[in-house]
Amino acid sequence: MNLRMNPTRRSVLAIGLGGAALVVARASRLFGADTMSQTTKPASPAPKSTSGNGLPSFWEASGTDVTKKVTRSDEEWQKLLTQEQYQVLRHQGTEPAFTGATWNNHEHGVYRCAGCGLELFDSRTKFESGTGWPSFWTPIAKDRVGETRDLSYGMARVEVHCGRCDGHQGHVFDDGPEPTGLRYCMNSAAMVFEKR
Repeated sequence: MNLRMNPTRRSVLAIGLGGAALVVARASRLFGADTMSQTTKPASPAPKSTSGNGLPSFWEASGTDVTKKVTRSDEEWQKLLTQEQYQVLRHQGTEPAFTGATWNNHEHGVYRCAGCGLELFDSRTKFESGTGWPSFWTPIAKDRVGETRDLSYGMARVEVHCGRCDGHQGHVFDDGPEPTGLRYCMNSAAMVFEKR
């Protein structure tokens, strides 16, 4: 299913070739991203501790059980996550638009929280929002994500976090496609895609 956002419900940027910085800055304000500095260090390599299926071994065994909350110290999160994952998941960072590993992914599968492995979004609900971040019209189940009012950066938004480890995923907006009219605008760094 290839859903596209209604073009009358989003702003379209028309600029010349010299305006790349303006695109990132404007997109940040339009689409709710508080992008991390372009001068941040490259992401550190992924943790070496993986299971037989290539997924992180520190994840909880069940990708669907929300009842077993995951809590770790800040030092533990830093050891387990890449630098970019840590910045996004634990400090509400946002990767720059059009740079994440999954914003343009069209394979079938599930998107799991990079912090604990909880299955958050199904590829069947992913759509082309034009924002440069992976966008979905609904989570797999409502209890997979939590929502918190976010008044940072002079904007009123709704933050989305993992329902099990509270890792920041992105924000949800009311300009998405039917059937929900919602756009869950997520960070690639906050999720790991599992092909199915």
